[in-house]
This record gives sequence, structure tokens and C-alpha cells, in this order.
Amino acid sequence: MALGARPLLWLALWTLAVPARSSGEDADGGWRRPGPGAPAAVTEEEHCTVERRADLSYAEFVQRYAFSRPVILRGLTDNSRFRDLCTRQRLLASFGHSVVRLSTANTYSYQKVDLPFQKYVEQMLHPQDPISMGNDTLYFFGDNNFTEWASLFRHYSPPPFSLLGTTPAYSFGIAGAGSGVPFHWHGPGFSEVIYGRKRWFLYPPEKTPEFHPNKTTLAWLRDTYPALTPSARPLECTVQAGEVLYFPDRWWHATLNLDTSVFISTFLS
Repeated sequence: MALGARPLLWLALWTLAVPARSSGEDADGGWRRPGPGAPAAVTEEEHCTVERRADLSYAEFVQRYAFSRPVILRGLTDNSRFRDLCTRQRLLASFGHSVVRLSTANTYSYQKVDLPFQKYVEQMLHPQDPISMGNDTLYFFGDNNFTEWASLFRHYSPPPFSLLGTTPAYSFGIAGAGSGVPFHWHGPGFSEVIYGRKRWFLYPPEKTPEFHPNKTTLAWLRDTYPALTPSARPLECTVQAGEVLYFPDRWWHATLNLDTSVFISTFLS
């Protein structure tokens, strides 16, 4: 065999050995499943009112955003490896039998339900029913067993910004289109979308939003949002896959997944 032909032969053998992934799977990680679509109300905002920054230094982050307003960060970390590990196929293979804790999608998340991750993905990960109340909607976010999921989390690179006196804690989640958490507040943090899109609504601490704690964000968007005057509307934006939203301490926020979404938050507590 001619020496120059060997690289071509190895390339052909490697191509046959590695299963091809469709462009659709690359784009959504296999999370967009065939079946009924998302509710019609699940759309992006008309105009994003949260700044996007791709060149932010730590000094400017502290001075302009850390204590005063949210910001969407781009390109500060490379989480392509983590993203590859978060496809539907790989997560089910690695954690399908792991027990996950679901929370109700209301402001105080009163109820908790434990079940295998595979059962949640295959039986409960569907678009939000627009007429369901928050206490009837179960949602996987935040209550992770860090020992069990450590093999995944060690591949995640959080945003390189921290706040003095805080300790970071991860909150990983997967949720169906139209789902989300109604308005609530807590300490500061970052939230990165791995697959899908997540629409955020944010108010500063001194401006309590008008909402019912047991109605879903989808119901709030349908019933309350259209009647808000321009001055009463929240800051809002849709965070795309690969983007990270930072929210300051005690800012009110509600979320709405526009697609089946995979996401991870870094809370600074």
C-alpha cells in the first residue's frame, strides 16, 4: 500500500466506527421530542431589556452589575465538553437510574417528589399545561445529589466572577417547554442555558411584582403581563444556549422555558 494512502484508510475506518449525529441532535441534544408542541404563548420577548456583554472584566462587573442590575454574559467560559455530556442519550445512560427530587413549580416549592431520573425524562418531561396550577406541576431543578452527579459537575466551568464572602453552589435542572418558576427572590447567582431557551422576568428588590404564588409563569404571562403598563413591566430577555444570566441579591425573578431546556445555576450564598 502506498504510504500516502494510509491516512485516508484510517480516516475512512474512523468515520465508519463513530456514529453520525444529526444536526438536530447537535442543536438540541436530543431533548426536542416528537409530539404535541409547546403552548402558543411560549414566545421570546419583543425587546430584550437586559444588557449582553462579551468583553466584561471583573472590575467592571463589580462596579456596574454585581450589586445593581442583571447582565447576560457571553464567551467567558467554554462548556462544550459539559454540553456534550448533557445530551438526552448521555444523561440517561449515566444517570437514568439515579433518584432525583422534583419540586412543585410555585413560589415556595412546598412539595417534593423523588423518582428515577429516567422516569422523569420519559414520562413527565412534556410541555406545560396552561391551566395547571403550580402545586400540580413537578419540575426538576436544584435538589441535586452532588455526590451522585459529581462526575458531571466536575466538567462544568462556572463564570469566572465571584463575590467576596460567598460560596458557590450548583443547581442543575431539565424542564419542558412552557414550564418555569414564578416570581421569587434569594441571593445572587448565575444561570447558564445548556440546551433550549429560557425567558427571564426580573424586578429590583424595591419593586414587588404583581403575581399569584401558585400560578405558573405561563399563566402570569397570559393573564397579568398584557395588562402591565410600560413602567410596570419587568426587565426581561431570553437567554440562549451558551449564555449566562447574572442576577443580583434579592432581585425578584421568574423563568419560562421556551423549549425543553437543560440549565445550570451557580448560586452565590
